[in-house]
Amino acid sequence: QVQLVESGGGLVQAGGSLRLSCAASGRTFSMYAMAWFRQAPGKERDFIASITWNGRSTYYSDSVKGRFTISRDNAKNTVSMQMDSLKPEDTAVYYCAAGRRADMVGLSDMIYWGKGTLVTVSS
Repeated sequence: QVQLVESGGGLVQAGGSLRLSCAASGRTFSMYAMAWFRQAPGKERDFIASITWNGRSTYYSDSVKGRFTISRDNAKNTVSMQMDSLKPEDTAVYYCAAGRRADMVGLSDMIYWGKGTLVTVSS
């Protein structure tokens, strides 16, 4: 079993930055691709970014490409996402997830989920 706990959410002004972190348990953390999703009220949960087990490759949705950066540290069992140039439309609950492949990012592809952390971007 892998347990995931997100942190770093909060309130930030448009144009500002925030860094999310996901702490994972388990000896096999490094074998999983990791991903971030987000969900705004009344909307579907959408893929945002993912990273391969060794950190060699990353994938981003068009909505965040160039603004968000995903990274991982397998020695510390963590995955992070640096969010820059935040916009009000980035407001959502952000979820950390673990899956088999970084290029398989459907909701049903994820094996483990965190509980989420709220990011609010004011206009």
